[in-house]
Amino acid sequence: MNKLNITDTILRDAHQSQAATRMRIEDMLPACEVLDSIGYWSLEVWGGATFDSCLRFLNEDPWERLRKLRKALPNTKLQMLFRGQNILGYKHYADDVVEQFCKKSIENGIDVVRIFDALNDIRNLESAIRFTKKYGGICEPAISYTVSPVHNEDYFVKLAKELVQMGADTICIKDMANLLLPYDAYSLISRLKKEINVPIHLHTHNTTGTGDMVYLMAAQAGVDIVDTALSPFANGTSQPATEPLVATLAGTERDTGLDLLKLSEAAKFFRPVADRMLADGTISAKALGVDTNTLLYQVPGGMLSNLISQLKEAGKSDQYYDVLAEVPRVREDFGYPPLVTPTSQIVGTQAVLNIINGERYKVFTKESKALLRGEYGRLPAPVNEQVRRMAIGNDEVITCRPADLLKPELAQYREEIKDHIRQEEDVLSYALFPQVALKFFEAREAAERKSAEPEDSGVRTLYVEDIGA
Repeated sequence: MNKLNITDTILRDAHQSQAATRMRIEDMLPACEVLDSIGYWSLEVWGGATFDSCLRFLNEDPWERLRKLRKALPNTKLQMLFRGQNILGYKHYADDVVEQFCKKSIENGIDVVRIFDALNDIRNLESAIRFTKKYGGICEPAISYTVSPVHNEDYFVKLAKELVQMGADTICIKDMANLLLPYDAYSLISRLKKEINVPIHLHTHNTTGTGDMVYLMAAQAGVDIVDTALSPFANGTSQPATEPLVATLAGTERDTGLDLLKLSEAAKFFRPVADRMLADGTISAKALGVDTNTLLYQVPGGMLSNLISQLKEAGKSDQYYDVLAEVPRVREDFGYPPLVTPTSQIVGTQAVLNIINGERYKVFTKESKALLRGEYGRLPAPVNEQVRRMAIGNDEVITCRPADLLKPELAQYREEIKDHIRQEEDVLSYALFPQVALKFFEAREAAERKSAEPEDSGVRTLYVEDIGA
């Protein structure tokens, strides 16, 4: 067997999972020189919720963040997470928007595009796969791993074969809730290594406390790449820590070749950042612990922190475990979607509403209605028809690829913000998050006006009236 390759998620999923994606670019740049020298297969730096978070909470241009990271990490492949036809938003976009986003992401510095669909509906991956390859990106379609009556090993192997036929350069098994148990990982990876001929990349978390064992068994089975996080932002709802895995495999046939001293040096940059976020409450203690209830409720880390904050806002934190118990019931009613963005938020929010309203399905979110109407794609299993009718009445259910119903959108978005455009990428920011992006553009313009004003010297001009002439 060859060495085990490592993708480190410290700059994206690690802080998304533990700290609601609040790490700033100034927290990242000081560590980049060391990170770039380590020899990772890739660094995951962008995509997922980082785009939204940059605009909404951090007053950062996500494109500028990417360009700065590209400049600071010249020797390492940069990776992003791309939600198929949803791009980085929460609805489906027309193919022209998907194409332009793939093009601009790669132009601005992304090498590896990990593309997933929350429902594993491969029709929703077609465009992103095609355009990633067209613009020279490394195409890594991901299979959203979950457990249900319809999701078994045969299902995942069949899906992987279809993705290879569609042009995958690597295949990712995306275990977002740490539901893939160690011996199941060994079995699945062994089969994939026998039956497909592209590298297998495994992504898990440590939410249920099994992540390190999952990686060890996957390494024994021949997995090519795994996702880990440097220790200051590792474990709990994040990925297993990089350093222990590197130490464990040192001197074996799966030796990663990474230097523990360099990893330790890189980790030092992030320790004070994690301490600060823990002190100010950005990192919840719940996100750091092991919760084996996840094996029962199948709630991934990012969804867990969302549920906690939704209940806190509603003053219902005491109903946390009631909501967790409601999640699998809603999921069954909704046709067993894997719980990953955006379906994790849709199912999670519906579960919260069902509990805090004291009545199941008294209120449906518009996203729940859209999911049940087929706007997100084909659900893995039959839905509860009674619940669907409560949600959408007699509306027709969509059975085609949802994006086939969308007309080109890019020109319209460009026209709507023509007075705010500073770069072509602004059109894409607006397409994904219209209200949030508009606020960001207005704040940027206000800052530009302010910086253009002459500085006050502190010397007051005396007019004629002032001297009594």
